[in-house]
Amino acid sequence: MAHTPHTPHTPRTVRDVMTQAVVAIGQEARFKEIVETMQRWKVSALPVLAGEGRVIGVVSEADLLLKEEFRETDPDRMEQLRRSDAVRKAGGVTAGELMSSPALTVHADDTLAQAARTMAYKSVKRLPVVDSGGLLQGIVSRSDLLKVFLRSDEDLAAEVRTEVVGRLFAATAPELSVRVTDGVVTLSGRIRNAALLPVAARLVRAVEGVVDVTFDLEGPAPGQGEPPVAGRSSGRP
Repeated sequence: MAHTPHTPHTPRTVRDVMTQAVVAIGQEARFKEIVETMQRWKVSALPVLAGEGRVIGVVSEADLLLKEEFRETDPDRMEQLRRSDAVRKAGGVTAGELMSSPALTVHADDTLAQAARTMAYKSVKRLPVVDSGGLLQGIVSRSDLLKVFLRSDEDLAAEVRTEVVGRLFAATAPELSVRVTDGVVTLSGRIRNAALLPVAARLVRAVEGVVDVTFDLEGPAPGQGEPPVAGRSSGRP
């Protein structure tokens, strides 16, 4: 299945960066088979599938290591109650017994920001991508989400000129220059309304792939309706 081409100036989605070739296991896969599969494919977690490919859980290295953690211990009753899920997994031998369920997933149409928030809040490194029926479509990892920062400076500058400068400062757009160096956007030139700077900063930082934004601006020329701004400003508004 081919990726849908990304159109400029629209939020990038998980579909744009996910890996479609996914290594997965069935719920009857045995402990050693799971470890061998992780080693062979150099992954830290595996989706667990049922039926025609519906994701029902995920087995991670952390799940497997619980067996080692509890190997030489006999947890007392309080420990068993407090960590019942961990104790259960420590005694598991199949993917169905070891997996974390329900699986934490994302959809292909979710934005990269949504996927990043899910990973951050849940402290996971990768997420299965599923369709509306829960069927596996791909996998997205932290490194996939960072691909957005590989956008060229020229691409970023073009989007900032069109989507921020062209819209927010339409009347004075010819007087503003956009320069991007290593993902850092610098707006320089003359503006008529300094009150728009915080809005501009927010919009520029919202452009996917932008690392930061700085300003090197002058106020309106005398007679343009606002008093000129003394000196020049640089840095965040």
